[in-house]
Amino acid sequence: MIVLWIVLGIIVVLGLGLALSYNRFVSQRNLIKNAFANIDTELRRRYDLIPNLVETVKGYAAHEREVFEEVARTRSAAAATSGQSPAAQAAAEGPFVAALGRLFAVAENYPELKANQNFLALQSELSNTEDRIQAARRFYNANVQDYNRRVQSFPSRFVAGSFGFKEEEFFEIPEAERAAVSAAPRVDFSSSGSGGAAPAAPPAPVPPMPPAPDAGTAAPSA
Repeated sequence: MIVLWIVLGIIVVLGLGLALSYNRFVSQRNLIKNAFANIDTELRRRYDLIPNLVETVKGYAAHEREVFEEVARTRSAAAATSGQSPAAQAAAEGPFVAALGRLFAVAENYPELKANQNFLALQSELSNTEDRIQAARRFYNANVQDYNRRVQSFPSRFVAGSFGFKEEEFFEIPEAERAAVSAAPRVDFSSSGSGGAAPAAPPAPVPPMPPAPDAGTAAPSA
């Protein structure tokens, strides 16, 4: 009788452990899906900013046609991967991010463009969006790392194998592509007003000298 209770106790403990492990896998998988949805939202926000940014740069550097075409092509390719796997989206993001770096390198050659209020506003919004993308990417990758570790570890790997929990993909842009953007010149927001250095004040006008008195004319008496 005692042995039976012991066996039943072991079965109950194993069942509870199995249920807890399964529920944790489900929660982790849902967290990863939500985290990736946040990345996709921020990527779409960036895609929407690019056409206006390109049109603004075109107003000052219309001859840089090759750069504009590359940005448009890589943007379309990256946007087309929305809803696909993280690896597919990350692979398409690499060339697009590199093309953006070249676009800003072109903008650096035009001081009037860097002082354009529309360009400054777009670049500021794009910079904020990039920060949100990186934060969302780090959060997503951290959750994928924890989840994959459980899929690979004992004894949770048996639960994963029994119920079809597989390793998730990381969202990683190739280092070479991210380096291209890091090296691209950035507009300096530290100066006030239009975003460029304030023009120097013109020199004060020099008052005209009074005409010299005629040597043959006597000075008036006091």
